[in-house]
Amino acid sequence: MPATLVELAANIVSSHASVNEMSTEELLQEIQKVYSALQQLEAAGTAVQTAETEPKAPAMSLKKAFQADQVYCMICGRGGMKTLARHLAQTHGMKPGEYRKQFGIPSSQPLTARNFSEGRRKMAHDRGLADNLAKARAVRAAKLAEKAAPTKPAKAPRKKA
Repeated sequence: MPATLVELAANIVSSHASVNEMSTEELLQEIQKVYSALQQLEAAGTAVQTAETEPKAPAMSLKKAFQADQVYCMICGRGGMKTLARHLAQTHGMKPGEYRKQFGIPSSQPLTARNFSEGRRKMAHDRGLADNLAKARAVRAAKLAEKAAPTKPAKAPRKKA
């Protein structure tokens, strides 16, 4: 059963008062402050819940959201990020696929800043990761080919009589 705002305010102030010395007047003022803050939070929470039910329009255009040096979130408008995946998961509880679907972002558009992606690509090339990947794929393909090809027992040569 959810506690009332008065009970919540009393619990918060009693926790605060157990650590700090407070006079009777200070306790009463603190309870009033906490209670009004909880009322404001509750009112803001109901407004957010009603807004969430309506489909959200993007905070900005696709072109502005994906720039060379940073990426902006089309839901909240937050910017300055190199990638969006972590922000979407932590802040909005979304997966990149859901985000793409909600705003009609094509799968060819990466959810990262262009300069960041190019820097990572260059670093991987400098370290030779592409060559290592090609070698690993060749080894894996050879192993799969060995398993797929049925091994026939070698026939013994016929003896001519």
